[in-house]
Amino acid sequence: MQLIFEIEYHTQWGERLVLLLGKRKIELQYTDGDIWQGGLEYRKPGQALVYRYAVERDREIVRTEWHDHTLHLPNVHDRRRIRIRDRWQEMRPDTTFCTMAYTRGIFARAAGAAPDAPDTTRPTAIGAEPSQADVWLRIVQPTVHPDQTLALAGSALDNWQRIVALDDIDFPVWGCACSLPAGSEYKLLIADRRTLAPILWEEGANRIWNYTPADDEILLDASLLPRFPEQRWRSAGTAIPVFSLRSEKSFGVGEFLDLKLLIDWAATTRQRVIQLLPVNDTSMSGTWEDSYPYNANSSFALHPQFLRLTEAGVVEDDAYRRLRDELNALPEVDYERVNRAKQRLLREAFARNAAYTASRSDYQDFLTENRSWLIPYAAYCTLRDEHRTADFTQWGAMSRYNRKRVEAYCIDHRDEVAYHCYVQFYLHLQLSEVSRYAHSRGIILKGDLPIGVSRTSCDAWQSPQLFHLDSQAGAPPDAFAAQGQNWGFPTYDWERMARDHYAWWRERLRKMATYFDAYRIDHILGFFRIWEIPEDSIHGLLGHFNPALPYTAEELRQVGFDVAEGFGTTPPLDEQTLAGIFGERADEVRQRCIDQGRLRPEYATQRRVAEQLAGDDAPTKQLREGLMTLLDDVLFIEDPRRKGLFHPRIAGRQTRSYQLLARWQQEAFDRLHEEFFYRRHDLFWKESGLRKLPVLQTATDMLPCGEDLGMIPDCVPETMRMLQILSLEIQRMPKNPGESFADPARYPYLCVCTTSTHDMNPLRAWWEEDRKVTMRFYREVLHGEGNTPQHGEPWICRRIIEMHLASPAMFTILPLQDWLSMDPALHAPDPFAERINIPAIPRYQWRYRMHLTLERLLAAEDFNTTLCDMIALNGRR
Repeated sequence: MQLIFEIEYHTQWGERLVLLLGKRKIELQYTDGDIWQGGLEYRKPGQALVYRYAVERDREIVRTEWHDHTLHLPNVHDRRRIRIRDRWQEMRPDTTFCTMAYTRGIFARAAGAAPDAPDTTRPTAIGAEPSQADVWLRIVQPTVHPDQTLALAGSALDNWQRIVALDDIDFPVWGCACSLPAGSEYKLLIADRRTLAPILWEEGANRIWNYTPADDEILLDASLLPRFPEQRWRSAGTAIPVFSLRSEKSFGVGEFLDLKLLIDWAATTRQRVIQLLPVNDTSMSGTWEDSYPYNANSSFALHPQFLRLTEAGVVEDDAYRRLRDELNALPEVDYERVNRAKQRLLREAFARNAAYTASRSDYQDFLTENRSWLIPYAAYCTLRDEHRTADFTQWGAMSRYNRKRVEAYCIDHRDEVAYHCYVQFYLHLQLSEVSRYAHSRGIILKGDLPIGVSRTSCDAWQSPQLFHLDSQAGAPPDAFAAQGQNWGFPTYDWERMARDHYAWWRERLRKMATYFDAYRIDHILGFFRIWEIPEDSIHGLLGHFNPALPYTAEELRQVGFDVAEGFGTTPPLDEQTLAGIFGERADEVRQRCIDQGRLRPEYATQRRVAEQLAGDDAPTKQLREGLMTLLDDVLFIEDPRRKGLFHPRIAGRQTRSYQLLARWQQEAFDRLHEEFFYRRHDLFWKESGLRKLPVLQTATDMLPCGEDLGMIPDCVPETMRMLQILSLEIQRMPKNPGESFADPARYPYLCVCTTSTHDMNPLRAWWEEDRKVTMRFYREVLHGEGNTPQHGEPWICRRIIEMHLASPAMFTILPLQDWLSMDPALHAPDPFAERINIPAIPRYQWRYRMHLTLERLLAAEDFNTTLCDMIALNGRR
């Protein structure tokens, strides 16, 4: 069968259009009216055809479409040709609704229960049987609720009285096979799925049926663009880490299958979204430090602690039930004890069931589909346990990843490697089951894409070339951490990643899309620029942006700073400075740590100070922290990879070095600081973000949501709006500099709004956190009178939550703790016990667990009815 492609596109001089089909590149020919045409013989009728158009100049591709075309061709035998009329695919204004969050979740046909093998080649027939129709329409229209349908009416259909529903088997693509009289008028509309009563007609003049295909061809028109007004959909959801869930069947920690109960509760209360923290494996030290979910040992593997043991071969005997009940009775997660017990029981189950599991066809399929990351991960885990460290630099001959050597190692340690594959297989089965169940209830799962990768992870071991292992990612100082944050992760070598079009990121996202419909881009700023801290520093204050445009020594000299002589790049060591930091111990510091006006080499960096003064006794700690503070006190930081270029130190005006400057130098530094941090990089960072973020977006159909808090340059919200990436809005973290509190009524539509995050106190604890802030909020936002209540009482929390539900935000996703704050019978007795993380504490123990079971939450009928009514009355569904 011959396929003829035609598309209208206006090129510039010297450009031409090509069609990319797999590895084939088909040159198109220009015809009148800016129409480009090309053809090929296609011998696979009934199969999906995936292709895209591109613009070439001098044989180089200079532009491609936003995403692929996917067509299911008519399976007909009496026609020689199919003429495909296309439209160039830019990013659609309703791209958000074309994501899996809507097509596979919220707007999914029959709540996601699609047939196993949909016949997309035989759509609704209008005016003729499908086999006789000469025109097939394929129309993309995602904003149609499951109880609605896209339909067609026209003058030739009983004079507009007959409304014909289009097929939605390939939703959000709608199809029909048509044979209408030439010149007849028609229009598209959205109708009630059951009664076909019109709900919304497309705007503009009637369309004219002007198709005249040849006798031996079918015209497949995929260029038609519906003209419906913008439609907005608003939903609510709940955010909670998996480990924080509690059910009667869980084993001291929340598990994937507990999510089914949470999904039932969300559906009961009219919610649509369950948002989770990262669920990747973090097992490295075997201690509670592994509880940090943003420090994974693999960007692909799931954490074994989330496995329901009895669904993975563990026998539920009396001993199991006693231990389960004992661990479940704990108020918080005992990370070490829970994970040790689970590993012991899983190994016993593996010994009994390994042969049976290995014989399963779905297990073999899982191995085949995930081999690229699964085998290296299993080898990594085995080596970690063998050497009792995740630091692969200590693994001797295996410290450098070599595929053949790893394969040989896996053969020699086949049982241990098979065990880790066994665990990952059952984790995959259980999370996949949860994902399907969520869709069956009209609920979507939102995952979390951490910005960082552990320097002792399988990713860093397997692909060290993708990372700067000599640096550390973090965040500049903010309201959470006055010294900034040092996450310890290596930064990315983006130039190296670009060589294969960011293949590692694309694979990572495709794995996420197996389970999730939407994802939070952790620290989206990192895709524009990251806060990079030299490996010999500890505090985030000594970091700098990367990429960046630092100043040359000559540029700084011209404005009064001779950094070539060390001015501003080393801390002041005068008596007043030392006395201010060390008090009575200033003389001791001078004698012990300073030689000839400079810090001795063993105290010249924060990392060396930490090594020299490692004790926890009060005097040692005081000296260590004092020297750290002293080393923070600089005005400029030399770029570690480009010597001779310098970054102004952030918040340099708060240093002693700044105070020692002459007034004119202070003013010069102020101008440098303002220009460097707020203006110099806008276009530069925008281009940086636009090189990476579209790759993430188009790797899957998941809905991207950015975490855009902190020190945000103007290019970030501008780029997010351009790419339709949802922003994050938090009332107590306003983005307008002049505001103390953001106004939810003025939030943008494309955003997720929330009352708090895992890095903050939940509502009730926040109310008691800072009395001055609470009093101001009470007066200015709640317009309260009289004394400010001492506690975040249920009526206060409800008022705040209602503001968020009433906002224009597409999604209002609140922590479970904040939903429960409205009911004194359900919220935790101690509001501060509900906090998940404190960012200012580098090694925080992540152990929060909801104090009531999900079964009890589901049984709280009065509360659930109230919450359902609140969500519905605010127009969310």
